[in-house]
Amino acid sequence: MLIALGVTGGIGAYKAVEVVRGLQQRGHEVVAVMTAAATRFVGPLTFEAITRRRVITDQFEPGANADIEHIALASSIDLLVIAPATANIIAKMANGLADDFLSTLYTATRAPVLIAPAMNTQMFEHEAVRRNLDTLVARGVRFVEPGEGYLACGWIGKGRLAEPDEIVAAAEAMLRRAGRLQGLRVLVTAGPTYEDIDPVRFIGNRSSGRMGFAIAAEAARRGAQVMLIAGPTSVDPPKVDELVRVRSAAEMERAVLERAARADLVIMAAAVADYAPEAAVPTKIAKRGDSLTLVLGPTDDILAELGRKRAASGGGPLLVGFAAETGDLVARATAKLHQKRLDLIVANDVSRSDAGFESEANEVTIVSREGAEALPLQPKSLVASALLDRIETLFARRPEPSGKPS
Repeated sequence: MLIALGVTGGIGAYKAVEVVRGLQQRGHEVVAVMTAAATRFVGPLTFEAITRRRVITDQFEPGANADIEHIALASSIDLLVIAPATANIIAKMANGLADDFLSTLYTATRAPVLIAPAMNTQMFEHEAVRRNLDTLVARGVRFVEPGEGYLACGWIGKGRLAEPDEIVAAAEAMLRRAGRLQGLRVLVTAGPTYEDIDPVRFIGNRSSGRMGFAIAAEAARRGAQVMLIAGPTSVDPPKVDELVRVRSAAEMERAVLERAARADLVIMAAAVADYAPEAAVPTKIAKRGDSLTLVLGPTDDILAELGRKRAASGGGPLLVGFAAETGDLVARATAKLHQKRLDLIVANDVSRSDAGFESEANEVTIVSREGAEALPLQPKSLVASALLDRIETLFARRPEPSGKPS
């Protein structure tokens, strides 16, 4: 989901950097909007580097009004978070004053709003500030209570910006969607596997894990109990109920088979190696002048095994696979759907530089027994949301799974 993070001029602005990271770890896209005062505390370049998006600081920046940017952003965000929220921005919001980008964005958006007040204790307790907060609460604005303790001004009392984890948790609670995944047990795999040749070298692939992590984060956001099995990744995984780290295809297989029996849904987004060296050499292979021959053997097809077990038992989890292809996407994915006895398969072209492996965006085709549906190029968090929408539809057609609370 896309979240606008408003940063205003308070000493707590430095904590907003960690708020961004926390939201990203949960699979969200973040765009930062800074007031002029906020830039006196933290440089816009910091937020630009973290969000990989242009930071909006000036309502009248040349070219910024080409598409009436505050209206375009107001229409596309899923949540507006303001942290820290000073007495000044709270007063503007309560009284409909729109004299900069952030206050204009607030009046223009219909997305839910979360604010984290931060100010001197006397200011926070002032009648005008309390009245403004009451006005915003009456309009449906949620806020995270400031903490108590030593303040930058030297006072001790209530007014310190809440901790980033508290703000992120509050944002997650506002975005969480109740649906058919509520209370279900979901198993997600993500990332690559590394197949060792010797203690130094391995065979691997370029999967970053971002797609699987986005799916796990979205499933958790919808109330599922998420088990995430991840190969080696440089990207931080989202917070889930159980995280299992593996390295090889064999380790991935053991971890999946141990947990699949208690899952209501299995989504195999990991790029598991199809072949591995038949035997890893215990010591480093010395470089020689001649060529080197490696003997590779096929790895087990984990998803096909799950499909076989489900067919044999007459019941089991809903199964979703991924097909990383470089051509004939729909034909190859459809064949895998039937061969592996899957409910859905997601096909994507990994030869593209702007989608798939190592990219933050993806363009996929979701294939079911009813046909194929192409999704446009978009952030992987949005792909995850669209995929789980389709999965919820499949659950609606099935009898209530055992994990679904009555």
